[in-house]
Amino acid sequence: MILPIVAYGAAVLRTPGRPVTPATPGLQKLVNDMWHTLENAGGVGLAAPQVNQPLLLFIVDSTAADTGNGIRQAFLNARILNYSTDTCSDTEGCLSIPGIWEEVGRACSITIQYQDEAFNTLTQTYHGSTARMIQHEYDHTQGKLYVDYLPPLRRRLLQNKLQAISKGKVKSPYPMKR
Repeated sequence: MILPIVAYGAAVLRTPGRPVTPATPGLQKLVNDMWHTLENAGGVGLAAPQVNQPLLLFIVDSTAADTGNGIRQAFLNARILNYSTDTCSDTEGCLSIPGIWEEVGRACSITIQYQDEAFNTLTQTYHGSTARMIQHEYDHTQGKLYVDYLPPLRRRLLQNKLQAISKGKVKSPYPMKR
């Protein structure tokens, strides 16, 4: 099932997620619905808060961006253990903030501990585009958005566009919810 994506301004996007457990109701259905929603929207990552679920859960599909090194993975109860000191800048967008793309600096590599869908605990290091995507989606589970990394002047210049999104005055090619 394709879920509506929550638009910028919704409180759930600023709410730190709750842990998921094997007893979390409808967890497998939520993960499956998130994959369908991501594919429908043409995105590369999606966090549970973006579909109105304040949970420590996100998915990343970097197979197209990181040729040969890409992943298609669900991350449950993730915690980034280490951010590299070297940073890389690239343009980022967000399904919850349609039509706005901005240059953001992030760690070039990260080490993350998470659980997979079978609740196996894994620790892995990711680099490049995959590391960027993971950081972006992880931030969603912590109540942060990529626009938080922009310089204050740039954020002020975007304020009218962000307000329009929060009021539902923006069109997107996928279902959205305010």
